[in-house]
Amino acid sequence: MNTEAPGPIELKEPIHRLSYRVIYGDTDTGGVLYYGNYLRIFEMGRTEFLRSVLKISYRDIERGGVILPASEVYCRYKSPAHYDDLLEISTSLESFSRFSVRFHYLIHRFDDHHLLVRGYTVHAATDRSGHLAGLPADFQTALAGICDRRSRI
Repeated sequence: MNTEAPGPIELKEPIHRLSYRVIYGDTDTGGVLYYGNYLRIFEMGRTEFLRSVLKISYRDIERGGVILPASEVYCRYKSPAHYDDLLEISTSLESFSRFSVRFHYLIHRFDDHHLLVRGYTVHAATDRSGHLAGLPADFQTALAGICDRRSRI
């Protein structure tokens, strides 16, 4: 088992921020956000990053014959979120290749900006049968546009 922590989880511009209030159904019997639900919250951040920053939806990507299953996930829990906490999910593109894309996430409590979780997800581009496929050309172009803007900053 590899217990080595990954490199730093940092956000790069552009950063998309999304607010989410923890509902009772997200919590365990102690009123603490269930740990597995952070991955669902990562997905909310990623979905809205694609929609808001890249102007592309998952549906658009799927219409191109590609799905993006998670191939790697890292989540470092720093402090718990509780029922009715308002969270801020910050998402950014870390990197991409022809066959995968990696997003970074930070989740803070909104009122005091206390860091709760940091993590990343890597998504492989596959066809519906699970075979590796290239990212759609328009998606690669949008991702490259972000990376090009960074190099000019």
